Amino acid sequence: MHVWYASYGSNLARDRFLCYLRGGRPQGATRTYPGARDQSHPLGDAPLELPGQVFFGWHSPTWDGGVAFYDASSTGGALARAYLITEGQFADVAAQEMHRDPGEDLDLSTVLEERKHSLGPGRYESLHLLGDLEGHPVLTFTSPDDADLPHNPPSEAYLAMVAQGLRETHEHPDEHLVDYLLDCPGVSPHWTREQVSELVA
Repeated sequence: MHVWYASYGSNLARDRFLCYLRGGRPQGATRTYPGARDQSHPLGDAPLELPGQVFFGWHSPTWDGGVAFYDASSTGGALARAYLITEGQFADVAAQEMHRDPGEDLDLSTVLEERKHSLGPGRYESLHLLGDLEGHPVLTFTSPDDADLPHNPPSEAYLAMVAQGLRETHEHPDEHLVDYLLDCPGVSPHWTREQVSELVA
């Protein structure tokens, strides 16, 4: 089965996402990823806008700052990029997000039936079904609703990667992307409009 993986953080940037499939170290990161069992490129990708909001929290040792999470219960819109990958690739991406070795399949039956499934208490162990695109389910993962994740500003390298992915995916003016990032909890007031504008440009 193929699924659309909806990315909303650094995986918006295609080259960074491919490190989860082919292996490698993204620019600005301190971690090298093993890659997926199936290292084939995605069969497609598409821009999406999800109901909800992106926020930055936790402290990632890989990026030395906050990283993106998706709050499906918030109002507004979250800019995303969907990659069409196999069910096994999706499982391997999720495993690497949790600093686990790839190689174990996920049972997606619960999330496909109930639209949400918490696999555990980890930062990216809450699966969400976000709809359907071209006959394939759109899935993402984020923190569980009860996770204690205070907002934390992202590092320059991480926010630059998110900005790069947004520009690759969405045909919005730079000022719109700057406004979008500044509206994500965890970015302001640490990051100023001028600083975010420089990263987007």
